[in-house]
Amino acid sequence: MFNRLFGKPKQETNALTTLDKLNETLEMLEKKEKVLIKKASQEVEKAKEFTRAKNKRAAIQCLKRKRLYEQQVEQLGNFQLRIHDQMIMLEGAKATTETVDALRTGAAAMKAMQKATNIDDVDKTMDEINEQTENMKQIQEALSTPIGAAADFDEDELEAELEELEGAELEEQLLQPATTAPAAPVHVPAGPRPSRPVPQRTAEEDELAALQAEMAL
Repeated sequence: MFNRLFGKPKQETNALTTLDKLNETLEMLEKKEKVLIKKASQEVEKAKEFTRAKNKRAAIQCLKRKRLYEQQVEQLGNFQLRIHDQMIMLEGAKATTETVDALRTGAAAMKAMQKATNIDDVDKTMDEINEQTENMKQIQEALSTPIGAAADFDEDELEAELEELEGAELEEQLLQPATTAPAAPVHVPAGPRPSRPVPQRTAEEDELAALQAEMAL
């Protein structure tokens, strides 16, 4: 346990120290590369001067030194590439280690929580809840039970009395005379009423009216 606790910061420190060292080396190589490139350029300028002075031997020596500087520059470029590769691998390994440590920490925390609340404790808690619920139900039933004079009442007798009251009420309703509600008055709007058509008499009705008039005389 203590190895895990104190080992992780040490490993992280070592990784950071190594990255810092690689960065310093990379910066040193870049500075040397710039210096060598500058020296190669200077040798080219010297070769031009010796060429103008018709000193061919000295000009060739300058070009040889330029080639040597260029070889060193190429070598330094390879060194820088290897250091970059090493830094990328180290950073990837550091990220992988941190990821694994985070997953391990999460798994340990989950295990600790499961240990704190195991299945037996859950079952026990549920049993206690059910028991308390049942006790509360019994208490409520006991409180709702009638006591004193109300406890002596017979439920069957009360139901029979209620049926008698309902029958008497129904019989009283049947004996009452049926009454019809008065018709609501019809509101006729004010204004001239339409004239009714005068019915036309037939010939038989005229003869019957004349006969009745003669009999009346």
